[in-house]
Amino acid sequence: MLGKLENIEEKGRSGDLVTEADKKSEDAIIAILRRHVSDHQILAEESGQIGDRDNDYLWAIDPLDGTTNYAHGYPIAAVSIGLLFKGIPHIGVIYNPFHNELFRGAKGLGATLNRRPIRISKTESLDKSLLVSGFAYDRRETSDNNYAEFCYLTHLTQGVRRSGSAALDLADVACGRLDGYWERGINPWDIAAGIVILEEAGGIATAYDGSPLILESGRILATNGKIHVSLSKALKDAATYSFIPTPLLKIE
Repeated sequence: MLGKLENIEEKGRSGDLVTEADKKSEDAIIAILRRHVSDHQILAEESGQIGDRDNDYLWAIDPLDGTTNYAHGYPIAAVSIGLLFKGIPHIGVIYNPFHNELFRGAKGLGATLNRRPIRISKTESLDKSLLVSGFAYDRRETSDNNYAEFCYLTHLTQGVRRSGSAALDLADVACGRLDGYWERGINPWDIAAGIVILEEAGGIATAYDGSPLILESGRILATNGKIHVSLSKALKDAATYSFIPTPLLKIE
């Protein structure tokens, strides 16, 4: 469907897009899971929570992570599928069809990219690091955004990127292309798969302050482990600055 989309909708928030590609991808994934593990729970971006909530297994599905990129033909988007057991991510798969890259990880079994083992970077200091982040859909309306953090960390590091796909951000930290990632306003299906892959590659994922990560919190700090404490401190320092959005200028 790339370049052939006929229906692009907003899901109640400006910039939060959904296309027929998202929906058909999700339908296909759910159909496969229903055939093989019909008793498991499913939490999917477009369909919500499905199945017996007392079951300990839950599949977190983002059928097209990076919808805005995809809708514009920008080649950074992925399918992300994670399996949680009693709330803990145990299996993760992320596929980037643009580059034919398949990231996989399973708790205790390591992580791979196209079947080859991957490891986090060896970068040990924040000033030598390359980071990535993303901006929440409500960034225009709330002062609880990461604009100040983005600018502050741009000055402390060798650069900060914004890809538009949380799943691929985690995968890129896992394989050493990036050293750290932080974001707010995300959902469990955005990061469940990537957390497993990152941790199995030797990385760490926590809350901003280094405490255990709560998937439903909407925030994540993920690094190669070596810059984790310094990045956490930098995020705290950046909180002393603020960026309050103003209404968009109208160009006549």
